Amino acid sequence: MHALPQDHTGVRIARLRRERHLTQQALADLSGVPYYTLTKIEQGRYAATPHAVACLARAMRVEVSTITGQPYKDELRADELDVLITPIREALDVYDLGADPDISARPLRTLREDSEGLCAAVRAGEIKRAASQVAGLIEETTTAAHEQGTSDGWLVLASLYRTSYDVATKLGYADLAQLALARLDWAAQRASSAVYGGAYQYFRALSYLREGKYRTGQRLVDLGLRTIGQAEASHERDVVTGQLHLGGSVMAGRAHNEDQALWHLAEAERIAARTGESTKVLWMAFGGTNVAVHRVSVLAELDKYDKAVETADTLAIPADWPKSRTSHHWAEVARAQMWTGKLEDSFKSLLRARKTAPQQAKYHPMVRDTYASLEAAHRHLPDSFLSYGSWLTSHA
Repeated sequence: MHALPQDHTGVRIARLRRERHLTQQALADLSGVPYYTLTKIEQGRYAATPHAVACLARAMRVEVSTITGQPYKDELRADELDVLITPIREALDVYDLGADPDISARPLRTLREDSEGLCAAVRAGEIKRAASQVAGLIEETTTAAHEQGTSDGWLVLASLYRTSYDVATKLGYADLAQLALARLDWAAQRASSAVYGGAYQYFRALSYLREGKYRTGQRLVDLGLRTIGQAEASHERDVVTGQLHLGGSVMAGRAHNEDQALWHLAEAERIAARTGESTKVLWMAFGGTNVAVHRVSVLAELDKYDKAVETADTLAIPADWPKSRTSHHWAEVARAQMWTGKLEDSFKSLLRARKTAPQQAKYHPMVRDTYASLEAAHRHLPDSFLSYGSWLTSHA
């Protein structure tokens, strides 16, 4: 019995390849992905790495999301998440219309507290809660920001735009994420905040990272570092600077530029020694733990899966660390373990990703592709394994 018979990246790659009348060898030659690796990816025996997906997407001239299959609309509909997307899109569209005469905004202090609550919800993996509340808060705060015209008002609005970006990204709506980022930049400029300006370039770089456009992503990291350098010395500036370096490390890792990746990691580690754990500063979870987690990620992106697994085994994540980041870490560990043949350990890590932040794990492409690869590698699957796949694709 197979839980994901038609729902993995390899199946979509094979279909797209055939639609373009390409043989496996021809696609391998065009993309630079080894023929043997491509065949195993199409069979579902290898989970496609982000680097491989990006290379194949460029070769076939499609978006990365076309290969990953996002957004997973059937599952989103079953979980009643799809109906929350349109209100967010509409709320993002009234940014420049001024104060809404039909809205009586609450005090800015209250709006800021609610905004912080949504940031905390996203970090706790409560995506549906954030998605259901952010549109109304954006509309109310848009009115408040226009009425007051203060930096504080624009910064609260920027924070809500950032939550919209987080929700859209985690649910696989790349176009909505880009729109939310444009609004974040708009609000940050009105607040004259170099810190938020640097953060904007960080999130923008991550969008290019997900699309496999590493050169542009690295240029945005560099721009972000220059932007944040204009801010006055502060703890916030250090945190955003360190997080930009972490983003740059993964960007360079996926581009297989090891020297640059390790340089960014070293810079982030140096800054983290000064800032300590700063999980709630702009909700970036920056600190020594995040540097260690990114080290595992970079090693995996460099295809050094043995070292990634070894490093992960020595890493102790604090119990109070953001669940969204912890879940993502376990998804990356599961992929590395799968590539090293540690299949049982890989499934245990997938279970940890689900237990930590189930709403996030369900819509995580890496979780789905690693599961599909484990399924292809197993001849006898335990009931718990099959039930995991049923949960991933539940439509009811």
